[in-house]
Amino acid sequence: MQHYLSRRWRTWIHRRLPRADERTFSQRTIFILPTGAGWVFGVLLLIMLVTGINYQNSLIYLMTFLLGALFVGAMHQTHNNLSGLTLALVQAGEGFAGEDIPWRFRLTAGRHSAAAIRLFCSGEPHILHVPAGESREVTLAFPAGQRGYVRPERIRVETRFPFGLLKAWSWLRPASSALAFPAPMVTSDRPGQAEPGEQDQQAEAAPGQDHADLRPWREGDLSQRVQWKRFARTGDLMVADWQGESGSPNWLDFSAWPGVDAERRLSYLAALVLERAQRGVPWGLRLPGQVLEPDQGAAHRQRCLRALATWNRQPPRDPEPRALGSRRRREKNGSEETATGAAEVSP
Repeated sequence: MQHYLSRRWRTWIHRRLPRADERTFSQRTIFILPTGAGWVFGVLLLIMLVTGINYQNSLIYLMTFLLGALFVGAMHQTHNNLSGLTLALVQAGEGFAGEDIPWRFRLTAGRHSAAAIRLFCSGEPHILHVPAGESREVTLAFPAGQRGYVRPERIRVETRFPFGLLKAWSWLRPASSALAFPAPMVTSDRPGQAEPGEQDQQAEAAPGQDHADLRPWREGDLSQRVQWKRFARTGDLMVADWQGESGSPNWLDFSAWPGVDAERRLSYLAALVLERAQRGVPWGLRLPGQVLEPDQGAAHRQRCLRALATWNRQPPRDPEPRALGSRRRREKNGSEETATGAAEVSP
């Protein structure tokens, strides 16, 4: 029974709060309940009311109604503290498997100031105050267990302002995903660095240093390698890769470790990508079904790590929510009426 109720509750929450990278909290999406102190406060109010009725004491009546009005006012203030607040995902970070991946969020207050807002998905919450009409940014860390796409199920936003007697909360279910790169693992077995024939051909062209391969400009390329004269003449932004300067490009090949598990190969490649990036030499990456041409720079490093992270991985997709209760019955009756009408029309 507990599993059934939990599944129904989760399905209802997913229908009411579909995945989105931005959400403005309203009466439909805010939940509010008394805290532990609020329940004790309510029980004390009930005891005071029973005592006042038993002894017909006007002072007890006065204190009971005043404290009850305070509780009702706190309930409205706690709800308004979260109402109109907008929580938006600014950037889903990147990191290595086994580490925490940063997620950057922005909170924007509406007409009311949002005080003592607690935002968390795992670990300790971040507490911040957002004045009315202003925005604040916060970074949350979400652990990545394995490589690939990483997406938290829920980001919880909560407030207990002003007295801590009630808590109002809601969730943001991000639609975007972060990337977890394979955890780097150093190996003593080095893959081949150049294809047979390429090394000799490039070595012959090196002494003169007058042969260059031209390719389109990519983000992260050094401005010194841009052919500015050619750009001024033709308008094409090209970059020259001088063979005599860099030598043979390193090829990092997935098939260089026969008999090794695929995930371990990706970890080996991740370590080699970081090593090649520090050495400042061009390298290429070969994966089954994907080839990244030799290049260098921070942008090329990120492209290779992203290719390793997403290899043989599909972006997460949520199943279509099922209709529940009366809505399910209406959809079922509508489908039956459609089928009946189609049967009457057909000869």
